[in-house]
Amino acid sequence: MRIFVTGASGWLGSALVPDLLDAGHEVTGLARSDAAATALSGAGAEVVRGTIDDLDVLGTAAAASDGVVHLAFKHDIAFTGDFAGAAQADRRAVDTLADALAGSGRPLVVAGGFMGFPPGRTTTERDRPSTDASALSVRALTAAAVLDAAELGVRSSVVRLSPTCHGEGDAGFMASLVAVARDKGVAGHLGDGTNRWPAVHRLDAARLFRLAVERAPAGTVLHGVADEGVEIRAVAEVIGRHLGVPVAQIAPGDAPAHFSWLAGFIGQDLPASSALTRELLDWRPLRPGLLEDLEKGHYFGA
Repeated sequence: MRIFVTGASGWLGSALVPDLLDAGHEVTGLARSDAAATALSGAGAEVVRGTIDDLDVLGTAAAASDGVVHLAFKHDIAFTGDFAGAAQADRRAVDTLADALAGSGRPLVVAGGFMGFPPGRTTTERDRPSTDASALSVRALTAAAVLDAAELGVRSSVVRLSPTCHGEGDAGFMASLVAVARDKGVAGHLGDGTNRWPAVHRLDAARLFRLAVERAPAGTVLHGVADEGVEIRAVAEVIGRHLGVPVAQIAPGDAPAHFSWLAGFIGQDLPASSALTRELLDWRPLRPGLLEDLEKGHYFGA
């Protein structure tokens, strides 16, 4: 298959591209910079220059492909105050990709997440998030639109990706928590720290996206989850031990000052199951779990 990948040079895309190539597929990757284009070419992929705002570019590349994996998202503006703008740009891109594939039976696999689900209970692939007037709901509505594209002749699927997609080189949530603990001299958690985050290793997640584009049925929700729910207190304990700093509870009122942009996420309790995904696609996580990966030390400069 000839697969068009957005976000192809990003944290997950840079693992997916070689996985696709190793499986015998051809890859065309969207690149918004010279550095991204060079990385993709070096990996063996063809390059399409542009961003997810270049809708004509997206539509043309999707129409010329045998399938699309959409990973790109404007994280740079999402986490600096304009989540709504990032989510709206994502919706426009998804609609463009779906229109380009309509009636073809070709796959469209889109990355989603776990925001918008009731806290404290294990989310399964059968669950659907609530929608309201918030910016977060824009992403939920985008995921629903992807699934609805199945009725338009697109073999569409959504992979809800764990908030912690970890591995060596990770600059996301775990690296940020380590940086906060190093800066503040405390590895903190909110409340008793028993709230849980699902997690998955980057390489396991990449393999799931490949399996999805190869054979996920139309209108399928999949879960990129290896660890169903890792307690944030356990994460803080590993961080504290490696940095040699105390582990402490942070009061909710002090969370913004302590955790900065992480304050809105650190207290989330969102365990999730991937049992149906494993059964449907015979996907089995093979890489270390989150706590094991943290213990390896690469998040701490070791």
